[in-house]
Amino acid sequence: MKASIVVFPGTNRERDMAIALERTTGRKPTMLWHRDAELPAGTDLVVLPGGFSYGDYLRCGAMAAQSPIMAAVRAHAERGGLVLGVCNGFQMLTEAGLLPGALLQNASLRFLAMNCTMRVERADTAFTHHFQRGQTFQATMAHGDGNYFCDAETLKRLEGENLVALRYEGENPNGSLNAIAGILSPNLRVLGLMPHPENCVDPLVGGTDGLPMFTSLAESFAAA
Repeated sequence: MKASIVVFPGTNRERDMAIALERTTGRKPTMLWHRDAELPAGTDLVVLPGGFSYGDYLRCGAMAAQSPIMAAVRAHAERGGLVLGVCNGFQMLTEAGLLPGALLQNASLRFLAMNCTMRVERADTAFTHHFQRGQTFQATMAHGDGNYFCDAETLKRLEGENLVALRYEGENPNGSLNAIAGILSPNLRVLGLMPHPENCVDPLVGGTDGLPMFTSLAESFAAA
């Protein structure tokens, strides 16, 4: 699998993501600067990692969604390429129109830095097939605007078309509608989620609960 990670001003999780991808794929991902206009030839997966792009001075992810590289990311998604957006990356995906809805300020009006538990709603995607449907796992969260919101029609479509990939199990820490932690595009090739699975791939750091997501991605391309 050939992966590329996009770095924006204020991104701070790109190295964590690179470690997770290299651990499971055996090859280092390419780091792209947000002003780049093209993806490397043969890119399979594009990752928009977490952080505080442009200092979150406008809506989180809104300025990053206008960066030159995003035209290439959109084209990649339209071709059926895989795109993963985590935390700030999820915010970018909604701002860029690659996923519906928006990430609002946490219901508590506080920045949350804590572990959370998620439940896998779909285990038949390139991102999740190494999990079991209904399986729960822990990941870390670090965000002030992770409260997923969309209009009633969009929510009905997400639920009706089974596009909710992950939900918070037990406590709903940020107040997201229907406890949504992550959603998929209709073709199941774009995933956005708020918690950080890349911080849970090493038993010496944060456990290995997030490893199946990256193993799923690696094995999808190995099988192909």
